[in-house]
Amino acid sequence: MSENIIQLKNISKTFVTDKGEFKALEDINLDISRGSIYGIIGMSGAGKSTLVRCINYLEVPTEGSVVIDGKELGSLTEKGLREERKSIGMIFQHFNLLQQKNVIDNVSFPLRINGVNKKDAHKRAAELLEIVGLADKANSYPVQLSGGQQQRVAIARALAGNPKILLCDEATSALDPQTTKSILELLKNINEKYGITIVIITHQMAVVREICSHVAVISKGHIVENGEVSDVFSRPKTKEARELIMLESGENTWYNESSEDDNCVRIVFTENSAYEPVISNMIKKFNCDVSIYQADTKKINGKTTGEMIIGLPKDEELSRQLKDYLTEKGIIVEEAR
Repeated sequence: MSENIIQLKNISKTFVTDKGEFKALEDINLDISRGSIYGIIGMSGAGKSTLVRCINYLEVPTEGSVVIDGKELGSLTEKGLREERKSIGMIFQHFNLLQQKNVIDNVSFPLRINGVNKKDAHKRAAELLEIVGLADKANSYPVQLSGGQQQRVAIARALAGNPKILLCDEATSALDPQTTKSILELLKNINEKYGITIVIITHQMAVVREICSHVAVISKGHIVENGEVSDVFSRPKTKEARELIMLESGENTWYNESSEDDNCVRIVFTENSAYEPVISNMIKKFNCDVSIYQADTKKINGKTTGEMIIGLPKDEELSRQLKDYLTEKGIIVEEAR
């Protein structure tokens, strides 16, 4: 059994429009480990939703292959593809519930269309509603539920077929922060308890930080960076990744406008470097001034990290010494521009 349950190999997707061809994805290569929670993040129009629809072959790639648990989807018959899709659940930004059906019938729906009798389908649906914390809402209708409750119903419905993979396409974008947190906790519990591989498609870095172990950054149809969330957050190699991290904190540049003439760096404190007043000690040691333009703390998978944008002296040799000092103390240092 392969360690990677999802393998995307040289995936490209071109759409033909009235204005000509539009390449939504180009040469995407991605391996997603079994049982992981994997984030795919990018700005609007980056190609995220097209990519997730290629994973379950709702969009057929123009080039390349999608391998799910060892099966190449493009080689399957129509019947075989329908069977394989049963192992891939999906939840959406706007829930996609059937408004004329009550909660238990919404959850039962995929079972019923696959031939399960009503009694058994309702029994399974009741079990799933218990899992998502909505056992008391079985006879309610979607209009009577909050956004978070509707998304829990959608998650229960996606789990009805005992999927190996759960695809979440902007599943928390329509929810407030507190409700988002509760939905992410539910997804994490489902992942831990049932071993379901979860792929999170989002434009929200906070969602990736909260729940994902690995992340791929997509921009203009290309994967520009991927790896462990802690590494991508701490040492973003690309402009696109840096922009996403800064947009999360309400900034759209790496440094404050007033600091444009300064030698700015971004420093990241990990748990191993967070227990010493490093900046204060550095200023005393080198008898120099350091400007702090931004400071913040965040959690990545339950671990606290801190980051700052600081302005170092213009003297190149002194600046180099300060950077070396910070690095020796276990702090990640990178240019802020």
